[in-house]
Amino acid sequence: MNFSSGRLLQDINEKVINCNLCPRLSNYISIIGKSKVRRYVDQDYWAKPLPSFGDTKAKLLIIGLAPAAHGGNRTGRMFTGDNSGDWVAKALFETGFANMSTSVSKDDGLILKDVYITSAVRCAPPDNRPTSLEVLTCSQYLLAELSYLDPTLKVILTLGKIAFDTYCKICNLGSLDFNHGSCHRIKNGKTLLASYHPSKQNTNTGRLTWEMWISVFKTVTSIVARN
Repeated sequence: MNFSSGRLLQDINEKVINCNLCPRLSNYISIIGKSKVRRYVDQDYWAKPLPSFGDTKAKLLIIGLAPAAHGGNRTGRMFTGDNSGDWVAKALFETGFANMSTSVSKDDGLILKDVYITSAVRCAPPDNRPTSLEVLTCSQYLLAELSYLDPTLKVILTLGKIAFDTYCKICNLGSLDFNHGSCHRIKNGKTLLASYHPSKQNTNTGRLTWEMWISVFKTVTSIVARN
């Protein structure tokens, strides 16, 4: 799929929302949207591929793994309505990238400044595990977003190894090592940062502590301030 540099991010998002290129994922999010879970049984699930969102003149790009089945897949916005979204919103607020510290629904009034949020895969995958083919198929949208955002971007923050590896692959960066907090100076004066994903699996076990997490965002603000 080709996107000219003049195409708006909104055009890319519309293509994402209407995408059905991965039958396994399309079927899964449809089933989740109908079956739901007890605590959200009275809510209408988004149950479609998720668009990206944020400041279209962003200096920071955050790349996640994929929507959560009962988070973004329910609310219709990435990192919204789940534990991971809580961690992202709070960190963005504390470092001046957001106007509020919570992210509960796509109509909650959250406004991002200088940051755009996207993901490697736009549909919630079973067991949070997309296949390599699904990641490859979906990466066309990330590549298109990168082309549009390139003039203003200073920092790319990848959450988890899949997001990190996906970015490295589509940008032809070779085999960089993923480690939490690792910092790589890449082409065009940009910086690639890596972090563990703020999933419950990481935050509840202490693999990712709040101090570790907020330190990454403080590094972001330091880099942006220097550029």
